[in-house]
Amino acid sequence: MVALGATIENVAGFPQKRERAFKTAWFAKAARKAHIADEELCSAIRQVMLGQADDLGGGVFKKRLRKNQYRSLIIARAGRYWVYAYLFAKQDRANIEDDELRGFRAQAALYARKTDADIARELHLKEIVEICHGKEAEIQE
Repeated sequence: MVALGATIENVAGFPQKRERAFKTAWFAKAARKAHIADEELCSAIRQVMLGQADDLGGGVFKKRLRKNQYRSLIIARAGRYWVYAYLFAKQDRANIEDDELRGFRAQAALYARKTDADIARELHLKEIVEICHGKEAEIQE
C-alpha cells in the first residue's frame, strides 16, 4: 500500500535518487485525444514502479489505462527515466507486433545511453514533456 501524499521520488523506496517520468510529444497528443490526464499517467507510473505492469523485457512495460480501455507502452531507463512512448485502444488492436516490440526495445536501449543533458535538450525541443513533478506526483485516490 502506498501512503497518501507519496511522490514519485519516494514510492519505489529510492528517496536518494529522483525518478522522472515523461511522455513523448506523440504520446501527449494521443493521450489528450483519448482524454487521459497526467494524473492518471502518474498514478500508472507509480504502479509500474511497484511491479504492477506487464514487463515485455528490454526496458519496455505495458500498462493498462482508462479503466482497461487503452494500453500504453512505457520505456524505462534503469528506474531513472520512465517514458510513455505509445498508446493504443484495446478495441483497435489486441497487442503490438513482434517487430514493433523490437523497435521499442531499441528505443529503451537508446534511453539507457542518454545523459541528463540529452534529456534537457529533448525537453527544450519539446520532443518529450515531463509529468509527475510537483503536485501532480501526489497520490490521487
